[in-house]
Amino acid sequence: MNTTLYIKQKTKSLLLIAILLCLGSHSKAQQKQFTPGKIWPDDKGVHINAHGGGILYKKGKYYWFGEHKIAGDAGNRAMVGVHCYSSTDLYNWKDEGIALNVSDDPENDIAKGCILERPKVVYNKLTKKYVMWFHLELLGKGYAAARAGVATSDKVTGPYTFIKSYRPNPGQMPFYTPLTPENEKVNCAAPASETDGFFCRDLPGGQMARDMTVFVDDDGEAYHVFSSEENYTLDLAQLTPDYTGHTGKFIRIYIGHQTEAPALFKRNGIYYMIGSGCTGWAPNAARWFSAKSIWGPWIFHGNPCKGPDSNITYGGQSTHVLPVAGKKDAFIFMADKWTPKDAIDGRYLWLPITFKGDDIEINWLDSWDLGVFKR
Repeated sequence: MNTTLYIKQKTKSLLLIAILLCLGSHSKAQQKQFTPGKIWPDDKGVHINAHGGGILYKKGKYYWFGEHKIAGDAGNRAMVGVHCYSSTDLYNWKDEGIALNVSDDPENDIAKGCILERPKVVYNKLTKKYVMWFHLELLGKGYAAARAGVATSDKVTGPYTFIKSYRPNPGQMPFYTPLTPENEKVNCAAPASETDGFFCRDLPGGQMARDMTVFVDDDGEAYHVFSSEENYTLDLAQLTPDYTGHTGKFIRIYIGHQTEAPALFKRNGIYYMIGSGCTGWAPNAARWFSAKSIWGPWIFHGNPCKGPDSNITYGGQSTHVLPVAGKKDAFIFMADKWTPKDAIDGRYLWLPITFKGDDIEINWLDSWDLGVFKR
């Protein structure tokens, strides 16, 4: 046999074996802890691309939906769509591809280059549809549109079909409980504040809807929470039975204080919400609220974060609070560490929530695992 040919074949074989061994070792390298702020590789070894996202738990599996970012100067514009990942243990995530694609039609509401933020997916038991809501800004309009967008799918991972975008609750006045203070009731005949003026200005066409989340209660009722009135007020609005529209019933929360990034959850019959102030892409102190009824009154409690850098939420901003399946009082605070100059490099800060009676606290951990929660 030709010696040179033999050496070449042997070299190729050894190289192939080395590649297979590397691939094999990579596939077995399972993560067993959370490391907030570090690169978080998916099953392909690529940093997870699901920013401003939320998680749906269905049939023993978690599905993470978030904004897909690209390298370069696209900034916060949506050039691809909403990415989906799945996991059974929360540490290791499989890339499930793009769940909702932006459109190549520049006239479409979700045209390529629009701003599509904070996607959240919920499951509707009546229609057996998966429903995705998101904050939408129309192509080339900056942040002027302030719309809510909705899409649905028969399959959790998609593809999702875009339905519509609009401003919620046109022509509707807020719902007031008997406990609502008189100074929180808006009077469009004589607005008492600049914030009330924004509400009245937008009343005919619907309220502004920016940073948002969606919450499904124990009874199956779903609610859309969003920054409104130039971000000075949070609206909490009831969704229709199919989760694709608004019923017209809503309340205003923390009126006159700029609040973004709402994340809502429930424990022991008490509703909790974590949010942030409004400082552009720069981090600020988180804030939390609680209520014994979804319709309020909602009580402001200050900053849940403790220790160094708590005044900037450890460099991040809330996006979702995740209940861990099968564990009691186990909730994960999910935040994004935004990098607007290189959006694709945005990091994720996941931290456990600690309960002290009915109060909550969040502390920084360099690394941790689900063992911190009681079963």
